[in-house]
Amino acid sequence: MRINGVEIEDTFAEAFSMTATRLIITAADRFWARRAAESMTGFATSVIGCGCEAGIEREVQPADTPDGRPGIAVLLFSMSGKELEKQVVRRVGQCVLTCPSTSVFSGMESPKRVALGSHLRYFGDGFQISKVVQGKRYWRVPVMDGEFVCEESTSRCPAVGGGNFLVLSQSLAGALAACESALQAMLQIDNVIMPFPGGVARSGSKVGSKYKTLTASTNDAFCPTLRPVTQSLLPPDVGAALEVVIDGLTEQDVARAMRVGILAACESGDRHGLRAITGGNYGGKLGPYHFHLREILG
Repeated sequence: MRINGVEIEDTFAEAFSMTATRLIITAADRFWARRAAESMTGFATSVIGCGCEAGIEREVQPADTPDGRPGIAVLLFSMSGKELEKQVVRRVGQCVLTCPSTSVFSGMESPKRVALGSHLRYFGDGFQISKVVQGKRYWRVPVMDGEFVCEESTSRCPAVGGGNFLVLSQSLAGALAACESALQAMLQIDNVIMPFPGGVARSGSKVGSKYKTLTASTNDAFCPTLRPVTQSLLPPDVGAALEVVIDGLTEQDVARAMRVGILAACESGDRHGLRAITGGNYGGKLGPYHFHLREILG
């Protein structure tokens, strides 16, 4: 299969099971809502070292937020409900509670819950109060600009982490151009985030390492400088490989984002030296979700 001269390799991307929540952060204006969202989703690229994977999903219009103010939806993914709760409470407490004018609410409904205001209320030092509105409990915590309003808990749901595709190009400049096009297209898709900086990882990893203390290490098969000393999977004229990583609330969400992203990356074709699109997998041993590139592109 070729799209605009770019080969789509006959392989699959492998993804794994996670659990996720959506939070809606509101503020006096969109500037402060986004500052809080950017802060709380920082250092959240990979569960390998960050405890969670998180990112901004989309803007939320005032008509669609619980308090009628401008909002930002963020998604957080982790490997367990316990770890997700720890990350949510810590990040909201340090990055949203501290940000001027903000409030935070659950952005999804499910039977499984994650603590939010039920933990953060103690910052009020006994001056906090709660109120139940339409069956939901909210906490009002006094702060120096007025009150921090926080829903008592948020919901979590099963999710998919690690959907991906690799962009193989003659040059780094060409790979970057293809990835930037892919990201702009995928940002229009709901229910997904691209957790790495700009949605892209240059340090794609493989499972395991020669060093026993590491669970992951550089994916040497895709490192152009290691061609002479490893079993390379790069075509001869490829000088740079970048990996686009997607987390989503469902398998269908991840597949949709991958399709849109790959098509956008290929749109420029070989104009920027793009040679192939492939997928990162571990022979099916890492996770139950296998996204076959040619099937997705149909």
